[in-house]
Amino acid sequence: MHLNPYGTDAVNLAADLANRPPATAEELAERCVAAGLVLERPVVPEDLSRTLAVIVAWERVVDAVGERERAELVNRMLADATAHPRLTDHAGDGWHLHYRDDRQSLGAMLAALISVGTALHLAGRGMHRLRRCAVTECVMIFADTSRTGRRRYCSQLCANRDAVRRHRAVNRPPREPSAQPLPG
Repeated sequence: MHLNPYGTDAVNLAADLANRPPATAEELAERCVAAGLVLERPVVPEDLSRTLAVIVAWERVVDAVGERERAELVNRMLADATAHPRLTDHAGDGWHLHYRDDRQSLGAMLAALISVGTALHLAGRGMHRLRRCAVTECVMIFADTSRTGRRRYCSQLCANRDAVRRHRAVNRPPREPSAQPLPG
């Protein structure tokens, strides 16, 4: 996560963790490393507990009804994850900004990363650009990073299924009236 780990990458990681919550600290560590995070400390069960609590709070942001409610919830997350920004070159791969204290636990780091990333994503791209899939029976969350900001589905699969469903509903042949014996 190099260019802006606090924007798109952070909300995509949050969505991934919300859509498939990790079951163990080891799984959490693996998924964070796969997302490009550099882990400076061992991951412990408390990190998993903190992360899952952060994801629950983040899902409230996703499901917020209006922009003001969404902003209030993000602000609450930011306040809970208060940390001082700092420049770092922890991996020797170039100086970059972290919105967290040095040597924080993974749970605390994810709280800061997800809250700041969500705030930057919503402020920079639009308050509507974080949502659940438009398919009623799908509960997947996604960050809309499309050029137009009109993405409605979590995946192409859901978009295709919904298109087929709408097509069939429009082109369904009319039902024939059922034959009922006349009262007599």
